[in-house]
Amino acid sequence: MSEVFPLKDPVRHIIWKGDRLRVLDQRLLPRRISYIDCRTPAGVAKATKDMALRGAPLIGCAAAFGMALAAKKGGKRALPEAAALLKSARPTAVNLACAVDRMLEAARFCPNGDLFAHLAGAALAFYEEDILANQTMAKLGASLMHRGSRVITHCNAGALATAGLGTAVGIIRYAHHLGKIEHVYPCETRPYLQGSRLTLWELMRAKVPATLITDNMAAHVMKTQRISAVIVGSDRIAANADVCNKIGTYGLAILARHHGIPFIVAAPATTVDFMTPDGSAIPIEERSASEVLEIHGRPIAPAGARARHPAFDVTPHELVTAIVTEKGIVRPVNGRNLKRIVLGKK
Repeated sequence: MSEVFPLKDPVRHIIWKGDRLRVLDQRLLPRRISYIDCRTPAGVAKATKDMALRGAPLIGCAAAFGMALAAKKGGKRALPEAAALLKSARPTAVNLACAVDRMLEAARFCPNGDLFAHLAGAALAFYEEDILANQTMAKLGASLMHRGSRVITHCNAGALATAGLGTAVGIIRYAHHLGKIEHVYPCETRPYLQGSRLTLWELMRAKVPATLITDNMAAHVMKTQRISAVIVGSDRIAANADVCNKIGTYGLAILARHHGIPFIVAAPATTVDFMTPDGSAIPIEERSASEVLEIHGRPIAPAGARARHPAFDVTPHELVTAIVTEKGIVRPVNGRNLKRIVLGKK
């Protein structure tokens, strides 16, 4: 893209310092801005698993730097163990595995010289690719919006989840820049509250008109507030174009279909997993029940209560109106069109 992109985000969520990766601790937002220094791949994996670092594209970028740190500490011999550790941190988001595999491939073709410098350069390139992908998706997705649009979004698919402006929130922010967005309704996104803690914070900082809703208000808001679109991100898209995203997304897609509202998914090409045939084959991370039973460490259920916490769900591709990638817009949404857009193959 030749022109300078008009929108920037002042929050630096991961900062490469050469000998360490500085990570914004998203668990503390919006109350406090604090950073964690990750000096080893184990540190990057822990920040990812503990949700200090989150968002499918961003954890991929962080994992790339984690591989560089592995090379700094132990050379090429340290890479297989680091790769396995990083991949296991969050099993659902395929961007992480994509980044690790990209670094392993870069190591294979490292010229004679400094492996660490070579992988650090490859990680920076991966990071910068995501920034450009975000910008392209924002422009493509904004073309689907009309003036006066009122949209619902879920979880956090903004700058805090990527290297750049964001996927779903990137589209919203760019469309707002063009004067197309009238109002945004972010769902709070139980149980981890990424919508209320992170997405609303981003929208408010960007001066995008927004009103928080609880997840179970979505149907009522669709019925009464002239919603133009539901826009979400994704952690993995299967070969048949089924979409895996934060738990609660599937329900929103069903509600959108009932109300005749377009359901739009925004994700970079690294989110597409052509090795996974359909949504039923996507591993769904089951997180600690304590995240359901507590909020900020305070119990909200009776002592001894049990709870489930599948962190993601799968939306069948039939419920998706369009998938926006940096390669183009997939529409109608099916496996053939996904392959044609992302891989350039018929």
